[in-house]
Amino acid sequence: MDALLSTGAIPAAADSGYNIDNSLKCQANSGNEWFYRNSPTAGNKRTFTFSFWIKRTQLDGYEADNYLMSQGSNARFHFAGHTLRFMFDGNSTEMEAAGKLRDISAWYHIVLAIDTTQATNTNRVKAYVNGESYAFNNNDWPSLNQESSWMSGTNMYFNTRDGDGSYDNSGYWAEIAVVDGQALAPTSFGEYNDDGIWIPKDLSDITFGNEGFWWNFSDASNLGADSSGNSNTATFNNLTTADLATDTPTNNFCTWNPLLEPLQRDQYGNVRTISEGGTKVTGSTAWGGVKGTIGVTNGKWYWENKASGNDTIIGWQTDNYTPDSGTNSHNVIDTVALYQDGNYVWIKDSTSGRNDTSASGTNASGQIMGFALDLDSSPQTATFYRNGSAIASNVNIDGATGKTLFPFMSQYNQSAETNFGAYTTFTISSSNTDANGYGTFEYAPPSGYYAICTKNLAEYG
Repeated sequence: MDALLSTGAIPAAADSGYNIDNSLKCQANSGNEWFYRNSPTAGNKRTFTFSFWIKRTQLDGYEADNYLMSQGSNARFHFAGHTLRFMFDGNSTEMEAAGKLRDISAWYHIVLAIDTTQATNTNRVKAYVNGESYAFNNNDWPSLNQESSWMSGTNMYFNTRDGDGSYDNSGYWAEIAVVDGQALAPTSFGEYNDDGIWIPKDLSDITFGNEGFWWNFSDASNLGADSSGNSNTATFNNLTTADLATDTPTNNFCTWNPLLEPLQRDQYGNVRTISEGGTKVTGSTAWGGVKGTIGVTNGKWYWENKASGNDTIIGWQTDNYTPDSGTNSHNVIDTVALYQDGNYVWIKDSTSGRNDTSASGTNASGQIMGFALDLDSSPQTATFYRNGSAIASNVNIDGATGKTLFPFMSQYNQSAETNFGAYTTFTISSSNTDANGYGTFEYAPPSGYYAICTKNLAEYG
């Protein structure tokens, strides 16, 4: 159950008319980013449903138990390692599960349906992930007709424990629904498409109850709006419209992959930190790299990067190489990259070795580099841009033919802000999209090149 029916590769059939436009990026630890329902009126504390979509972007590095929701000191819902743990009303009703949810390339849909009026104890707490039943492995069920702190008059927190900024989670949130007075099946919120992938449904027909709400972050001018009609709005802590993203369950974008730790680790054992929705990389004192979550074998693709210095090697790398700890992650086969410090492009493949191509102009810290990959041409080519101008064009990369290429970056004591199109921490002033209207880029992607996201992959990849 590591990935379950992940939405990491949505085909064209997934675009069935209902699309989620926005998600909300949250960063753990120093970000201290969370949101909540402020001072609600008590609802039905025996029967209710929680539904939300979440994409994890960090699995380790902070507190082990990353919180999803909490309400009062006895009502908790969080990751325990990489499984789900639910506390209905204190330790005596703490439900444990075994299935691990650690696919950082995909969105998870989580539903928790509670009804303590059920005579059979196993029917009182039901969890689902991507439409499938998610089994608890202990017997601490709430008692018949028991009430809890859930749906009480205290604040209901998301992405943190008790609003104190601890045990927070890093990732994207979308389509949060709380239903007061009903224990609903996951089919109220999602469905399988023709390819067997679990996708979202329009929630307009749901009766949310007096204290229910539906937060979809669709209105940037009113970020916390409640689309259920109840006006049960969200309040935000250290989150603004700058944290909105277009990485959603209906269009999943590439991010940096934190699971490739050997690639990220430098020769001194230090591991780079991936943060800010999988788009920011903080370097260490020696060379180490990162790789994207989505690879491509054909099509034309574009992304951008802004590095804090010149000792950065950026481009594309195949999936067949992850170096051991202490290995310079850039100096390997099947790499097509721009070396900013040396101001040249190199291609290193298993047949021809390393081949250098000069890049024009001068690199400097803070410049926005663009990367265009053409896997449909013959020969296949890569073009590198600096602040919107090509500095190495149509570089022959036929050594990568037949291989899957992933966005790649290696750094020496540098940090970088990456823009795959859905979210970035560097300021975008021009808001260019690709030809399909996906992604937001500082510089317009070349004609016929697209953001690395599942809608584009379904059409061109």
